[in-house]
Amino acid sequence: MSRIAHAGLRSKICTADEAASFIKNGMNVGFSGFTGAGYPKAVPVALAAQIKAAHERGEAFMIGAFTGASTAPELDGALAEVDGISYRMPYQSDPQMRSKINAGISGYADIHLSHSGPQTLAGFQGKLDVAVIEVTAILENGELVPSSSMGNNTAWMTAADKVILEVNSWQSMDLFGMHDVYDIGLPPFRKPVELTHPGDRIGTTTMKVDLNKVIAIVETDAEDRNTPFKPLDDESRLIAGHLLDFLTNEVTQGRLPKNLLPLQSGVGNIANAVLAGLLEGPFENLTSYTEVIQDGMVDLLDSGKMTVASATAFSLSPEYAKKMNDNAADYRQKIILRPQEVSNHPEMIRRLGVIATNGLIEADIYGNVNSTHIMGSRMQNGIGGSGDFTRNAYISSFVTPSTAKGGAISAIVPMVSHHDHTEHDVAVIITEQGLADLRGLSPQKRAKVVIENCAHPDYKPALLDYYERAVKVANGQQTPHILNEALSWHARFLETGTMKA
Repeated sequence: MSRIAHAGLRSKICTADEAASFIKNGMNVGFSGFTGAGYPKAVPVALAAQIKAAHERGEAFMIGAFTGASTAPELDGALAEVDGISYRMPYQSDPQMRSKINAGISGYADIHLSHSGPQTLAGFQGKLDVAVIEVTAILENGELVPSSSMGNNTAWMTAADKVILEVNSWQSMDLFGMHDVYDIGLPPFRKPVELTHPGDRIGTTTMKVDLNKVIAIVETDAEDRNTPFKPLDDESRLIAGHLLDFLTNEVTQGRLPKNLLPLQSGVGNIANAVLAGLLEGPFENLTSYTEVIQDGMVDLLDSGKMTVASATAFSLSPEYAKKMNDNAADYRQKIILRPQEVSNHPEMIRRLGVIATNGLIEADIYGNVNSTHIMGSRMQNGIGGSGDFTRNAYISSFVTPSTAKGGAISAIVPMVSHHDHTEHDVAVIITEQGLADLRGLSPQKRAKVVIENCAHPDYKPALLDYYERAVKVANGQQTPHILNEALSWHARFLETGTMKA
C-alpha cells in the first residue's frame, strides 16, 4: 500500500535517477539525515552515478552538501567517492568524506549544529537550490510524517527553491506522533522555546512543505545504517565509573537532585558505557535532553530508570534500530524527536540545567579542549553539537582514554593543537586514569589536577616537568607556557611517530 496519500502528489512519483537529474552542477543541496538516521538513500546514490558519468565526459559537476549532521555511505560516502562535493557543512564522519576534506578536494565549514539551519535560512550559506528529505509518509492533506531524524529538515524545505521527497516504507508508521516540529523563525520575529521539561511538547507531529516546491517523490524501502557499537572495554568502563562516582558525590553535596538533571550524551562507545553504568547505578526517574538516542538510552527507557528522552535523531545499532521500528508505538510515549535548532538550543540547555558529556581528541593541562583536529590540521569529524551543549550546560564534562595509537599519543598535552572548547567552558575532564574537577580553580591549580588525575603514567612526568619549567620562565604567571615547546609534542609525533621523548 502506498504511503503517499495526497492525490496530487502521486503524479510526482519517479525513479531515483529521474529525481537526481533535477540537481545540477554548482547547486547547493540540503539533505535530511543525522548520525546515519533518516537520510535519503536512493537519490544521492543516483546523483553520484550521474556525477561520475559527467566527470568521465570531462564535464564539471560538484555540489554543496548541507545536512543535519553525519549521514551514511549512501550519501556522504557515495558523493565523496566521485569527487562530487565542493562544499560540505555542518558535520561529517564518513571516511571517504574526511579524506576528500583533508586532501583539499572538498571545502568544509565546521559549524555548530544549532547554527546551521538558521544561518542557511538567513542566507549566510548562500542559496539553497534543492532539499532532498526522507519521510515516513505523506498524509492526505500533504503534511509529512518525519522519519528517524528531524535534523534540519524543516529549515531545508523552507530555504530551498525545490524539494525532492524520499518516502521510505522501512521506517515504521508508528513513528507518527513521536516528533515535535516547532519553527523558531529568525530575528526580529524569533519565537521563544517554551519548554520547561524534556517531555514537554510545543509543536506539531508533522512537517509542512509548500506543495508547489515538490518536484519529485521517490519510494524506497532501505534501512538506516549506523555503525554498531564496539563491545565495552576496560577503559570505557573505568571512565564511566569515574563519571558516575562524580555524579553520586554531586548529589551527596546537594549540588544535584537525586534524579540528577537532564542528560546529554555524545555519540560513541564511551558515551554508551556511561549510559550502561547508569542502568546499573542508583539513579531513578532520569531524563535526557540530547542530540541522539543511543542503545544505552533505549535500555534506560526500557528499564524504567529513564522516563523521557528528547533528541533530534536516533543513533542505534542495527539490532536496536529493528527494536525501535518494531516497538515505535510504545517508544513514542517516551521519546520526542525535535528539529536540531530546538534539541541543541542554548536557551533550553541552560534553562533545563543539562549535564553534558562529550568526547575529545586532546585536552591541555589548563582545560582547553580540541575535539575536531588531528595534529592541528587534519579534520576528524567536526564540532557537531558539543559546543552548543558545553558552553551552556550546568556541568560540562569531556571523556577520553588518556592515550591513543597504542600509547604513541597522549590525550593530555601542554597545549592543544586546535581550540574548540576553551577553559572557560570545560568543567570536568575524565580519562581511565581519573577525573579532574576544574570548577573554581585558577589555571595553575587546574594544571596540577589535570596532570595528576588524568594523564597516563607514561606522560605524567614530562607534563609535570613542562609545567614546572613554564612557571619559572613564562611571560606571566596566569597561564604559564613555554611557547617554543608548547606544541613540541605534536611536532615530535609528526617527525617520529610518537609523542614520547
